Amino acid sequence: MEGRRISASPRPCSGRRVWANKKRPRLDGYVNTFSKLLRREISSKPCFSISNAHEKFRNMRLVEEYDSHDPKGHCPVALPFLMKRTKVIEIVAACDIVFALAQSGVCAAFDRERSKRICFVNVSPDEVIRSLFYNKNNDSLITVSVYASDKFSSLKCRSTRIECEDILHLFSTLFISYVRFLILMYFFHKCFRYIRRGKPDAGFALFESESLKWPGFVEFDDVNGKVLTYSAQDSIYKVFDLKNYTMLYSISDKHVHEIKISPGILLLIFNRASGHIPLKILSIEDGTVLKTFKHLLHRNKKVDFIEQFNEKLLVKQENENLQILDVRSSELMEVCRTEFMTPSAFIFLYENQLFLTFRNRTVAVWNFRGELVTSFEDHLLWHPDCNTNNIYITSDQELIISYCKAESDDQWMEGNAGSINISNILTGKCLAKINASNGSPKVDSSQMRSTVSEALEDITALFYDEERNEIYTGNRQGLIHVWSN
Repeated sequence: MEGRRISASPRPCSGRRVWANKKRPRLDGYVNTFSKLLRREISSKPCFSISNAHEKFRNMRLVEEYDSHDPKGHCPVALPFLMKRTKVIEIVAACDIVFALAQSGVCAAFDRERSKRICFVNVSPDEVIRSLFYNKNNDSLITVSVYASDKFSSLKCRSTRIECEDILHLFSTLFISYVRFLILMYFFHKCFRYIRRGKPDAGFALFESESLKWPGFVEFDDVNGKVLTYSAQDSIYKVFDLKNYTMLYSISDKHVHEIKISPGILLLIFNRASGHIPLKILSIEDGTVLKTFKHLLHRNKKVDFIEQFNEKLLVKQENENLQILDVRSSELMEVCRTEFMTPSAFIFLYENQLFLTFRNRTVAVWNFRGELVTSFEDHLLWHPDCNTNNIYITSDQELIISYCKAESDDQWMEGNAGSINISNILTGKCLAKINASNGSPKVDSSQMRSTVSEALEDITALFYDEERNEIYTGNRQGLIHVWSN
């Protein structure tokens, strides 16, 4: 769902800008079991419209529970704090594998087909995984980690294939000679070391030439298929291709304050000058300069944010109106500061030409004329600070799935069960919800540690698998729960 920036800072940034990704391509060429073929043929994903989304989610029940904690010490870690039970902060699912990252830095992989834990993704005893990214271009998991041997000062990236490709697909797309056949057999022998086979150490390092120490960072942008890195040591930004990780070009300018990624372009924000801020727009494909301009600012007032979406530039200063500038026509419009207050995070919906704002547990949808499009009913977020790991936008950008306060709660109280709400982004209508009253498990509750009510308490991460039509949640105890119909 997102373009993600992972900083080398020991403290995550408070504000986040997230892109809702393009639709993930179906992996029909790689299916290799009957169950996957059957699910592909009868999948509800293509035929469910917004009008009957309620039917898709209304029978969601608690069906499985996994534990990301390793009480028996099978995880290859040596640092004492990695052995502690901590909350789940991130969930990623792909190819029927669910990855759950705990705040301690331990990441566990679970197989949904066999309903069991496969392995821990950590490959070094002193590795602390900071974040996960699924690269749909090659079905691989990218882990971003820090290491005790490096005093946790520098980010290291690693790519590991989730599973081997279907040999029947390769045979159907290649003219196989005997020599090629032997090569393929060797290739598949090596494939047994992928994550599905319980061998996460088969991955390879990425961006080894880059010094990603604080304030350096790496940002993965799925919409454009690019990776942006910043080496603070030499003040150089580099853009890589997400398909093969080759470097495309670099940007070396010590006056660049920040770079924002938008579909097709990069926005370079330079250090603020007196009364204005210099800006430059580059083509994200080759770094060609498309436009250079200055935007006037109110003196002595801090800039709350500068965001770019296609040709629209959004600028907000403290206690000032929101400015929306069309960089092509230079047309400027303003939205009153009492109508548009600075949000804690954005989600841009590029297909709908809209954007979501998050502020004080509420979500709103705006267009680029500065008009409020949607206010959500019964969608008060549980967490006061916007955590996009608790929010999922479907690939068609029609639904938002969030962890919310239960409707009956008069005020937020820690320890109470919340609800998982599914709402229509364009209308704000709540289409379905999973709460303690309608989320009873399909299986004997004795097989699980948690009751439904307990599973809905303190949810710290949420992910929706559109292929399987399953919702995965993680909580403060390090438990992962599967909700399915």
